[in-house]
Amino acid sequence: MTTTGPWTRATAAAGLMRDGVPRPTVFARMSARALEHDALNLGQGFPDDAPPAEVAEAAVAAIRQGRNQYPPGAGEAVLREAIADHQAQWYGLHWDPASEVLVSTGATEALAATILALVEPGDEVITLEPFYDQYAAIIALAGGVHRTVPVTSRTDENSGDLILDVEEDALRGAFSERTRLVLVNTPHNPTGLMLWVGALQTIVDEAARHDALIVTDEVYEHLTFGPAHLPIATLPGAQDRTISISSAGKTFSVTGWKIGWITARPELITAITGVKQWLTYSSGAPFQPAVAAGLAMPASAFHDLAADLRERRDLLTSGLREIGFRVSVPEAGYFTVADAGPLGEPDADALSERLPVEAGVVAIPLSAFYRDGDAGEARAFLRVAFCKSRATIEQSLEQLESWAARQR
Repeated sequence: MTTTGPWTRATAAAGLMRDGVPRPTVFARMSARALEHDALNLGQGFPDDAPPAEVAEAAVAAIRQGRNQYPPGAGEAVLREAIADHQAQWYGLHWDPASEVLVSTGATEALAATILALVEPGDEVITLEPFYDQYAAIIALAGGVHRTVPVTSRTDENSGDLILDVEEDALRGAFSERTRLVLVNTPHNPTGLMLWVGALQTIVDEAARHDALIVTDEVYEHLTFGPAHLPIATLPGAQDRTISISSAGKTFSVTGWKIGWITARPELITAITGVKQWLTYSSGAPFQPAVAAGLAMPASAFHDLAADLRERRDLLTSGLREIGFRVSVPEAGYFTVADAGPLGEPDADALSERLPVEAGVVAIPLSAFYRDGDAGEARAFLRVAFCKSRATIEQSLEQLESWAARQR
């Protein structure tokens, strides 16, 4: 009996097929290494934090009130209204909660349903590279052609830090007459890079010129450490062709709840619903009113969450820099990029396999976020998570310092 099919195309596109044999994702493999060696896990992006108290209590209350059965396929009205209010309050974007908001099982399902609904075989989809591994898998599952725009790196002459950027000419050059979607991930995973108005406007202009749609992955929208997130849908000419995706998991430290959402014009929501209804239909009944309560929190609460995470970013980046890594200072998100080259470690793939044993710390090689694992000049780069407790970060730095001292 053959077991080949579209799944093999998706697995291969995500770089998980070796000699015809599928492998687990890098997150599964490295988390297993953490358990095997009792190592501190700075690889997978799940936080150590509890959710805000009002969010957790709202979920408990909903369970006790019996809100445990199927919610409406489009999502509970209270959550769709909260999403629309949130977009209006924070970004000045106005959506009809009845026809322009769709609740999903996390951003992962939202992205999958969107790409599967809108991409025909042979259509081109543009992303940045490195990219979250799901993108390549779902593009391949839809039969699309994945085009990428590289995130470039250079060394800051003053600080010696790693500076990451995207060139607008490269963005323009990625579009063609076959471009169907451009998937904009900002704030960006895995780098923490934020695209600013010049790059975003270039994307909007090229999408309009090629009659392409824009899909955004904005799950780190509130976890920014300087200027606020700028949604591409706010730019002139963008809202009508943009499908904006976000979720509660990262903002409220509830990644296991899997509550996400989509905002777009009614005809796009209808198309995406046409796929989403055959995936999960609906999910997370008691969590939906809890997320609605979270979205209604005052702006100061969101700022406090980001400020706390920024302190942990600074703790990790300064510690890695002192050990000898060349580091990026991310503008948002959960992760920093650390170059192990200055420590005499040119191969982050090999290093990530050794670190759980030699240092008792897990990190992810950045190559996992490149097609065919070919990270080029970034082959010595690791993605390291700072969404962990201060105690975990401090202990990890101590162990990495001891490890580095042994290598010298």
